[in-house]
Amino acid sequence: MPVYKFKSHEDAEAALWTFSPDAAYYKRVAALWRFANRLNPISYPAGLFKFRSLEEANRHREEIELAQARALRARRRAEENKQPD
Repeated sequence: MPVYKFKSHEDAEAALWTFSPDAAYYKRVAALWRFANRLNPISYPAGLFKFRSLEEANRHREEIELAQARALRARRRAEENKQPD
C-alpha cells in the first residue's frame, strides 16, 4: 500500500473520494452497509405515514434514527456503569 504526503487536511480528504467507482467499490460499500446494519439495526415503526413534504418525511426519519442512537448510547452507558457483582 503506497504512502502519500499531503500539504493540508483538505488535500488528504479529497484523496478519499472515488470519482470513477468500479464494481469492487460498490461491493465494498454494500459490505460496509451490511456490517453497519448488523452492528446497529434501525427498526422503523410499523404503519403508513403521510407527510406534506419530503422535508417533513426526512425530518421524521431522522427523528426515529436519532432516538434509536440515543437509546443505544444510554444502554451502553448503563452497561459501562454497572457494578460487578
